[in-house]
Amino acid sequence: MRLLERMRKEWFMIGIVLAIAGAKLEPSIGMNGGPLKPEITVSYIAVATIFFNSGLSLNTEELTSALVHIKLHLFIQIFTLAFFPAAVWLFLQLLSITPINEWLLKGLQTVGCMPPPVSSAVILTKAVGGNEAAAIFNSAFGSFLGIVVTPLLLLLFLGSSSSVPFTSIFSQLFMTVVVPLIIGQIVRRYIKDWLERKQPPFGAVSSSVLLMIIYTTFCDTFSNPSIDLDKFSLLLVLFIICSIQLSFMLLTFVYSTRNNSGFTPADTVAVMFCSTHKSLTLGIPMLKIVFAGHEYLSLISVPLLIYHPVQILLGSVLVPTIKSWMVSRQKKPLQTRRSLANVESSRSLENYLAIPSGHKKKVSIVRVSTSVSSALLIILRPTGTI
Repeated sequence: MRLLERMRKEWFMIGIVLAIAGAKLEPSIGMNGGPLKPEITVSYIAVATIFFNSGLSLNTEELTSALVHIKLHLFIQIFTLAFFPAAVWLFLQLLSITPINEWLLKGLQTVGCMPPPVSSAVILTKAVGGNEAAAIFNSAFGSFLGIVVTPLLLLLFLGSSSSVPFTSIFSQLFMTVVVPLIIGQIVRRYIKDWLERKQPPFGAVSSSVLLMIIYTTFCDTFSNPSIDLDKFSLLLVLFIICSIQLSFMLLTFVYSTRNNSGFTPADTVAVMFCSTHKSLTLGIPMLKIVFAGHEYLSLISVPLLIYHPVQILLGSVLVPTIKSWMVSRQKKPLQTRRSLANVESSRSLENYLAIPSGHKKKVSIVRVSTSVSSALLIILRPTGTI
């Protein structure tokens, strides 16, 4: 019985394992061009479902307030599209003296140049209970910004350039992100009372869609002939990718939790995921365009194909830990406010019960702490004579 309860509670992690195992056994089902047609069902339907679901579940007031959080948005976008690629470039200068394949290293640089994804960061932020509105805004805005910035970064760091079909990519982002979000918000206005009364499982729906994304992503990874590298190279690339992502998550966590950062614990969650995640959906098409006809395109694509599932797996594994931290941090300010309220209440009551100096009665006052509210001052008995 306990096993079933545990499995029910950890269904998402079990689903991840089954999705990866299924992709390994028969990758042709979920690969691009396969029976599931992920180029349509994932790139359009799944992503649109995620943002329609977010539009339904997100209060308009929260999304509006997220738009004016300029400091948060600036930090995420600068970290993602400026600091991340520059830091990776410096790190790769050290790795260039190692025997690691040169084109795999170039592939790691392309990972750093990619924009944030339009789905995974939002879902993981929602799973933790972080600032979902900020995650949605930065994922969408970062993706739009990446259409212009990413090709420029690839040109700067790798010296490759090409004409990018901005119109088609922009229209896809608009149709799969902006339109479903707006429709979800419109529908929410008409069924808001029903949603608050029934409380549909928005989180479970998004997690189920994410499992489909994980499955098709691993199908592409396992079916790609570029993955047929020696095990040492793959393990080394995997280790480097995990190290980069964990290091940057730790860096964003440390920065956003400083006393003068101005970020709440919920903001920190959005910062950690949105700043360190990279888009495979936008990345692979851009690589195919920018490096069209390149003989080493397959090797250059390998790190991004590995980075995407790794970021989802690491994020999913860290969700319980980050959620526990956020809940504990949110309780501390509440306890502090209660303590301050207790002190203020005690002072107010003491002033109210103060005896004039000319009075002949001597009064003993004690503070009595109760489990219900603040300390109370109670007059026990007069010690003088009438």
